[in-house]
Amino acid sequence: MKTLVTSVCLFLSTLFSCQQREGDFKTVPVDEFTTLIADPEVQRVDVRTIAEYSEGHIPGSINVNVLDKEFESVVDSVLQKDKPVAVYCRSGKRSQKAAAILSKKGYKVYDLKKGFTGWQEAGKEIEK
Repeated sequence: MKTLVTSVCLFLSTLFSCQQREGDFKTVPVDEFTTLIADPEVQRVDVRTIAEYSEGHIPGSINVNVLDKEFESVVDSVLQKDKPVAVYCRSGKRSQKAAAILSKKGYKVYDLKKGFTGWQEAGKEIEK
């Protein structure tokens, strides 16, 4: 009986863990993201394409396209693991992928909820 209960618990925990997002990062709203990036120690990373980045981005951010096959090696060469990383994309989907990758590599990561679109809607500063 004890083995059956253990098996059921393992099955249920596996089932529910598959429904959660990957990685250990925090998705934050625009106001909290603004406060975070006010700290010069926080590294800002725009994970959109170069074309999207050139149309406008959050000031002080660097561009590393998460869809590029070299994403992991590029971020390892430009980011410092001992400093937090704030990531964003257009709407929040690609940045969650980037946040999962970065957090698994040992970075402390914050993801901008609603992405650059949310940033613009909030009337925040944009750099071109």
